[in-house]
Amino acid sequence: MSASLLYFGAILVVLGTSIYVGAALVLLAFGADLTSLGILPNMAGNILWSTMNSYILVAIPLFVLLGEILSLSGVADRMYRALAHWVGWLPGGLVHANIATCALFAAASGSSVATAATIGTVAQPTLLRLGYDQRLVLGSIAAGGTLGILIPPSINIIVYGALTNTSIGRLFAAGILPGIVLAMTMSLIVIAISLIKGSKAETLDAQMTMAQRIRSLIHVLPVLFVFTVVMGSIYLGIATPTEAAAMGIMAALILAAINGTLTIPMLHTAFESAVKTTAMILLVIVGAFILNFQLSVTGIPQAFANWIVSLDLGKYGTIWMLVVFYAILGCFLEAVAMLVTTIAVVYPLVIKLGFDPVWFGIFIIVLMEMALITPPVGLNLFVVQNIRIRQGSILDVYRGVAPFVLAMVIFLAILIYVPEIALWLPSLLF
Repeated sequence: MSASLLYFGAILVVLGTSIYVGAALVLLAFGADLTSLGILPNMAGNILWSTMNSYILVAIPLFVLLGEILSLSGVADRMYRALAHWVGWLPGGLVHANIATCALFAAASGSSVATAATIGTVAQPTLLRLGYDQRLVLGSIAAGGTLGILIPPSINIIVYGALTNTSIGRLFAAGILPGIVLAMTMSLIVIAISLIKGSKAETLDAQMTMAQRIRSLIHVLPVLFVFTVVMGSIYLGIATPTEAAAMGIMAALILAAINGTLTIPMLHTAFESAVKTTAMILLVIVGAFILNFQLSVTGIPQAFANWIVSLDLGKYGTIWMLVVFYAILGCFLEAVAMLVTTIAVVYPLVIKLGFDPVWFGIFIIVLMEMALITPPVGLNLFVVQNIRIRQGSILDVYRGVAPFVLAMVIFLAILIYVPEIALWLPSLLF
């Protein structure tokens, strides 16, 4: 157990020096190797090759590029206005449109950052003009953006599947219903806040007829089209997740052409951003595999699992302990870094307790969502702060997102005690 604590302590110290996460993981691995067997220099090349020589990892740059193209294609603005006419009557008004648009955009982009940045840019002008509470607006965008890593296609789900050798198709199916339930839980939190504060909901056009609202749904179809192309090709057996990502890019390019936004500068921006994001993710994955190899050699995962079992907390006591552990860790680590640095230690324990690997994939993705909106290093907090119209302290974002962290804790309880939420659809489809 002392070795496990030393391991996590070393990670926090090294990352605290602002070294790139991937480089930090490699340095930790080689540092640990110097104090143990000294075999890592001879094995690093094989680990690097076996990690990168993975067909499923090709899906990561493709899904990143898909999200970038959708972000720049102009579909989000039209979709937001269409959904605003449908959910604006609820207590909380157009804040629900933030969450609903994030959920639908997540179903096509696969990225929390792209979702938060795109919807935040689209929604803020209207909401602030109508006098909505800025903290609640910023919090709903930051929290809603996290749905990008839960509702498939999701880059983080692909990373988990690659690290644990779990079916990506099953994981994608498992994320659909939990994503919908979590979005509804967030909306319930907005309703509760609005009723307590007595705020009045406002819509873009209170006089809009039902026929006009129905016609506005045509602007939702582009995102549903991309989602259908990607997910439909997977579940009909037409394409693998990697091939489906490529098909999604073609669908996004068609939409951009129809909207008149398909230009050389737009493609240059999308490709440049996708390359930077992909390089960051893959460097972290390679570093994690090298460190995980070193950990397995030293026996830290087994020691950690045995210590947890020795506490005799029971199946559910142990899983709630992991919730606390990840909640604390998420305050210091970025979501992907949190996943890849802990999975080798935690995954064997969870499987030993009898939890389904697909269910655990969704469980840890929700915990990663919490990491995206918990200060001081929640990535979505910085994204929203950077795109906000009315400048102010990032403490506004912290306060605005706090109720949505509570929504995620409530959802985690539902997921733990009603695992069928995640497992029903995969069992039906497969």
